[in-house]
Amino acid sequence: MHGIVNDSMDKGSIMDSEDRIERIDIYVSAEAVRVTKHKKETEDFNTEEPRTPRHTEDFNTEEPRTPRHTEDFNTEEPRTPRHTGSDGVTISRAAGVCLGLMCVLLMTAVIVLCVTFIQERQQLLTNNMSLTQERQQLKTKITNLAEERDKLKSEINDLQKFVDGWKCHQSSLYFFSSEKKNWDESRRYCRERGADLIIINNREEQDFVKNISGSDHFWIGLTDVEEEGRWKWVDGSNINITSGFWKFGEPNSHQGNEDCADTHSSGWFDTKCDSSVKWICEKSILK
Repeated sequence: MHGIVNDSMDKGSIMDSEDRIERIDIYVSAEAVRVTKHKKETEDFNTEEPRTPRHTEDFNTEEPRTPRHTEDFNTEEPRTPRHTGSDGVTISRAAGVCLGLMCVLLMTAVIVLCVTFIQERQQLLTNNMSLTQERQQLKTKITNLAEERDKLKSEINDLQKFVDGWKCHQSSLYFFSSEKKNWDESRRYCRERGADLIIINNREEQDFVKNISGSDHFWIGLTDVEEEGRWKWVDGSNINITSGFWKFGEPNSHQGNEDCADTHSSGWFDTKCDSSVKWICEKSILK
């Protein structure tokens, strides 16, 4: 029995040894196949060929890795995919595109600013030209106003000479003197003030003079010194001479050579021109 048992044990040991040898051979073959597949997959990965579903099935059907396999796997060189270089190139290209867009935008902004500056500058030049023209027009107006002012000053100075004793009636100014002069001196006085001896044109003006003169005699601008009996006003006219306002019986040359006329409340008189009489000056406002 003991011998049978020993034989059985020997046979069992032999069978176990054979099984182990066979399993080792299977492991070795499987390892060889796995290494071969690993090399092939590494080459395929480095050549960036897409993995087919077959690779996935083979990978999933691989036998479980033994601790030895893990060590071999851990000691393999790390894979460095080529995707990193491609990503860098892509990023560089994107950065270049962004930089180009920024340059285009910057250039566009510069062009817009230049165009705006040119337009504003042209507008300022136009405004400056308009202001220059307006300034010139204002200078011309100021010059004209200055001339008118000087003219008004001159007229005011002339009018100031008429302040004392001058009276306004209708469209004329009248000066009734308080002193006496002969006819020529009286007329000179009036002419030096831009006036002349009065010319009486109508009844209304005669009444105006009559009311002011009262009982005094005043020289008027009427004479026949050039031709006896031909009376004329100082402006050369002869209005109201014959049918005028002579006192009854005048002119009569009673004292001889009475060639100048004066007015009184009772009417006109012919008088010697060298007599001392008050006078009336007249100046038209419309002139």
